[in-house]
Amino acid sequence: MRSHVNLSHIVRTCGCFGVTRVIACGAARLHDRIARDGADSVVFEIHRSLPPVLDRLRFEGYEIVGLEQTTHSESLFGFSFASRTVLVVGNERTGLEEDVLARLDRVAEIPMYGLPHSLNAATSASIAIYEYCRRMESLSPIHPQAFR
Repeated sequence: MRSHVNLSHIVRTCGCFGVTRVIACGAARLHDRIARDGADSVVFEIHRSLPPVLDRLRFEGYEIVGLEQTTHSESLFGFSFASRTVLVVGNERTGLEEDVLARLDRVAEIPMYGLPHSLNAATSASIAIYEYCRRMESLSPIHPQAFR
């Protein structure tokens, strides 16, 4: 993710929905005024490269889901999430790199009905995180906090 502003918005969203961990790569940093309490309630990790991290998370039992428009992507509206899901959001301009796409178990896409054909990365992540939490809550009588 190139934009520290987008990353800060994503961390804020994660804090709001009880997501406890965000992993970023490269020269990532947060703007505390944007991330607000999310910066305090979310574990924020920075790694040099994403593929080894995804390999480790898969080994730990997570399903790796990319948020991207691809030939084989599934609509987010009907997407069935595993309770242990890693959501991978790509670069604002170029999306997910080939070595990351190759490691995904599945790809979710937010359907677009107008122009432009894409949303801001932070907006897309927020929609997907909300949808994940909404679906997890509907699958269990337990509060969705139990899934984190």
